[in-house]
Amino acid sequence: MGEIGISPDRFRYGLKWWEVRSIIRGYNRRARNLWSATRWQTYNIMASFCGGDNLSKHGMHGPKDLLPFPWEQERTIVTPDDVKQLQDEMKAINAGGVNL
Repeated sequence: MGEIGISPDRFRYGLKWWEVRSIIRGYNRRARNLWSATRWQTYNIMASFCGGDNLSKHGMHGPKDLLPFPWEQERTIVTPDDVKQLQDEMKAINAGGVNL
């Protein structure tokens, strides 16, 4: 609570659930921005010392190549057909038709 500037009592008893959710989202967004800035600065320092061409030879064409963050990864979209296929597979397993 100290990092977001709210007393523990106010956090526990004085906030509604949607306020807590907004505070947590804002805190996470600020942390992500700080990490992105740090990555950008690190990449630029490395490029100035090692040379941008040398970094490119080793597969680092930008800051995202230096350090990819989990929140930048592509999300897999599950379609209704995927759900149906998994349900069918589970029915077969439960019926004893599939040996694991």
